Amino acid sequence: MFEDLRDLYQEVIFDHNRNPRNFRVIENADREVEGFNPLCGDRLTLYLKMDGNKITDASFQGSGCAISTASVSLMTEIVKGLTEDEAETLFQKFHDMTTGKNEEVSIDALGKLAVLAGVREYPARVKCATLAWHTLDAAIKNEQSSVSTE
Repeated sequence: MFEDLRDLYQEVIFDHNRNPRNFRVIENADREVEGFNPLCGDRLTLYLKMDGNKITDASFQGSGCAISTASVSLMTEIVKGLTEDEAETLFQKFHDMTTGKNEEVSIDALGKLAVLAGVREYPARVKCATLAWHTLDAAIKNEQSSVSTE
């Protein structure tokens, strides 16, 4: 079973890296936050369109390693339609899963994001996978400053 998850992990990472979803600028975005991972060189700008406290659209621009690009691509797909509170809860679950801080996080509860669970075995890659999520957290809190994983 673990081998199947590893194969799926690689397939999803490669697909989202080669064909990132929502790789575009949202004109007149309600939130725009930059994220940077100095260790790997990943850079992104996250754009959110809001309707009250609901995320109606999410996109990004930037460049990074395969894990970083796949993570932000998956994230922008999944957060559309979520409220700020729901996105914040998902951020916490994802962060706990990838850092191994909470072994009780249900992989089933994370859906497609579960393919990134394996990064916790590679501490240097955790920052690649979580960069987009820390940037989302700042955008949800409407923080204007850039986010760094260092």
